[in-house]
Amino acid sequence: MIFAYIRVSTDQQTVENQRFEILKFADQKKIHVGEWIEETISGTKKYQDRKLGKLLQGLKKEDILIVSELSRLGRNLMEVMSILHDCMEREIKVYAIKEGYELGNNINSKVLAFAFGLSAEIERNLISQRTKDALARIKSEGQTLGRPKGSLSKETKLTGKEEEIKDLLRKKVSVSAIGRILGVHRLTVDNFIKTRGLREDI
Repeated sequence: MIFAYIRVSTDQQTVENQRFEILKFADQKKIHVGEWIEETISGTKKYQDRKLGKLLQGLKKEDILIVSELSRLGRNLMEVMSILHDCMEREIKVYAIKEGYELGNNINSKVLAFAFGLSAEIERNLISQRTKDALARIKSEGQTLGRPKGSLSKETKLTGKEEEIKDLLRKKVSVSAIGRILGVHRLTVDNFIKTRGLREDI
């Protein structure tokens, strides 16, 4: 049987991109995904504590597991390698679309999986270290990190709608009603009016 596994880290991310990639891949391979497993959970969680853990336990010999990329499987190199090794030992194929890998129980697959996982881990560490170094340098130069306290965000959901809001206020439309009209929360409208001095301009 063919399984597709999709994971996103937050509920503000979408599974649709991964689903599209897998469907496109399946169409090219002329194969049918028999079951989809989706979850919204941080990759820092152990795979045993995710739906992935239950999925892996239930896989059988010659089953196929499809993921958009190997990083969807584990939180670090060792975890990804552990999962791949287990699948290879049990003769379960793993297709990783982004990397173009079809990993099975053979030495070439094991070498490829290790090389990819190692390079990805090193790259993540290098990016993290570069970010830390850059922030430390900026801080040592006396620059303030982030937006200055009390400063206004340049762009908001209501930016560019100042005249429309002032017109509604002139017509005695309530803040709650303005929020409904513009599709935002009333507190967002109230804060925007206060910080931009829109009532004072009327």
